[in-house]
Amino acid sequence: MSRVCIQGLNIRFGGHEVIRHLDLDVQSGEFLVLLGPSGCGKSTLLHSIAGLNPISGGRILIGDKDMSQAEPSARGVGMVFQSYALYPHMSVHDNLAFPLKMAGLPKPEIEARVKRAAAMLQLDTLLERRPAQLSGGQRQRVAIGRAVVREASVLLLDEPLSNLDAKLRTELRRELKQLHARLGNTMIYVTHDQVEAMTLATRIVVMHEGAIQQIGTPAEVYERPRTLRVASFVGSPTINRLAGQLSGGQFQTGALQLAGPTAASAGPLTLGVRPEDVVLGAGQPFEGQVELIEPLGSQHLLWLRSGEHLICAVLPGQPALQAGDRQHFGFDARHLHWFDAQGLRVD
Repeated sequence: MSRVCIQGLNIRFGGHEVIRHLDLDVQSGEFLVLLGPSGCGKSTLLHSIAGLNPISGGRILIGDKDMSQAEPSARGVGMVFQSYALYPHMSVHDNLAFPLKMAGLPKPEIEARVKRAAAMLQLDTLLERRPAQLSGGQRQRVAIGRAVVREASVLLLDEPLSNLDAKLRTELRRELKQLHARLGNTMIYVTHDQVEAMTLATRIVVMHEGAIQQIGTPAEVYERPRTLRVASFVGSPTINRLAGQLSGGQFQTGALQLAGPTAASAGPLTLGVRPEDVVLGAGQPFEGQVELIEPLGSQHLLWLRSGEHLICAVLPGQPALQAGDRQHFGFDARHLHWFDAQGLRVD
């Protein structure tokens, strides 16, 4: 296991600054997920840790050794890419063994490592097959296995599940989490899929435009987002955003009025309400019209139109309402998220 420490990292491509003075400390043995939209710099950061991208400034320490200018082969990391990048003319066995042969390991050691990785990733019965004979999930397991056989203390994974269908993504997500539990090595994983981030991560790093917005456990990032941008990106369905004004302790947004946060000054404010924290039923203070219902089996999404606002609620079971119905609703006061004009959290 190795700690990865990034200090004051700058990455520039031509005149464009992709990463700006970024600091990040990845603890030994943790599963860290870099989460953010396309173009936020998360893959660039991962490739720089691997040594595939040059850095403009700062340091990258792996296991307390400065690897800022080291060749990729000297960094002791394993890399899994979005594309499987398997050799099509080689069997699964030979794909797994190839990096070890290139490293000059003796044949008995190569065979022992391939056998261990194949058993761990349930590839034992597929060793003689070629990539064309494998499913997408099996190919990705081989790609992961090729990084695992190196017994690297740090594994870097760049959106490895994005090319798979939903069922395979769910299965491989579970396998990756179990693999991390067995290996105990440091994993840094890039994704734009917040479900992957929430289910896999020890900690999540939310990125935007080359900067870190928030670092925390999945629960911390979800329950106490530091910015409106984080609150909007993490969570599915996305958080309801209601912009309004705070005056005299009361928050007004369209026709809706409720008590505002005591720590906020008068002025513009945005209220964030997770769909599961929208409460329906008689006695609730607001009223809206059901605009759309989306059944999801064990739960359903209800979209309510109240003046200028379209509000999403997540409700259990099958819907008892239908489009056009009037319905009273409110918000769970224990789980409201307030953000100031700069998009920063207000408590």
